[in-house]
Amino acid sequence: MSIKVVKSRGKSKIVSIRVNYRKDLNQAEPYRPLLRSIKQNPARNNQGRVTVRSRSGPSHRRLYRIVDFSRLDRKNVPGRVESIEYDPNRTAFIMLVVYRDGERRYHLAPAGVKVDDEVIMSESAGLKPGNRLSLKNILPGTEVCEVEMTPAGKGKFGRSAGSKITIMGFDEKYCLLKMPSAEVRKVSKDCYATIGSVSNQDHRNVRIGKAGRNRWLGRRPHVRGSAMNTRDHPYGGGKGKMGLGRRKLKTRSGKVTAGHRTRHRKKPSSRLIVRRRK
Repeated sequence: MSIKVVKSRGKSKIVSIRVNYRKDLNQAEPYRPLLRSIKQNPARNNQGRVTVRSRSGPSHRRLYRIVDFSRLDRKNVPGRVESIEYDPNRTAFIMLVVYRDGERRYHLAPAGVKVDDEVIMSESAGLKPGNRLSLKNILPGTEVCEVEMTPAGKGKFGRSAGSKITIMGFDEKYCLLKMPSAEVRKVSKDCYATIGSVSNQDHRNVRIGKAGRNRWLGRRPHVRGSAMNTRDHPYGGGKGKMGLGRRKLKTRSGKVTAGHRTRHRKKPSSRLIVRRRK
């Protein structure tokens, strides 16, 4: 496993678990033409009002990497993986690919892809990690990622670290996909997908270890509702610790959240769901 354990020097015995990036990545500077500086205004709407609690801007300045999730205009053009890099804006690693015509682009790096490997988007591409081809040309049981939702779009399913989608079979003009959440849904056969699972599979083993690392990520302290005053939260008030009793679960604004479904019933893509997630 490419993780490292960092123990505290103090008496608190705090242990943090981190990904050993030196083992998985080559220490290369990011490709500057594909970097953008984005103004960050987290947790606020277009009027500047806070809409999400316990969020703030990250304490470290970070540049956005322009990642190509479709590769539509790079069809049948082979490329070579020049470097595999860390992206501060996502959990997965990204790979810098230089194509035969000299153009460079960032793509999501599947697990198992190494520097100097050749990747291509083609109907006749081999079933090896990093290649991208349409679902109708992939065998059932194959693990894929970065799957399009509609043909000629960009990859939207399976983009976080360690995600993998399994092809269950085919039904007329659709392909049956088993999502990481165990949901089974239909997607057009003409949609493209990348072979393999997403890199950085050890991300789920990360242990933050201290509150300061959460502040680096832009997460402010979160206070329990039962520890607030009555005017600040529906759970607030009372003497000492009080259970919820028969009260319904609510948000700070009083919206009931006791296990009801949040997905809209008339969402167009709902008809393509064969089996919902648990």
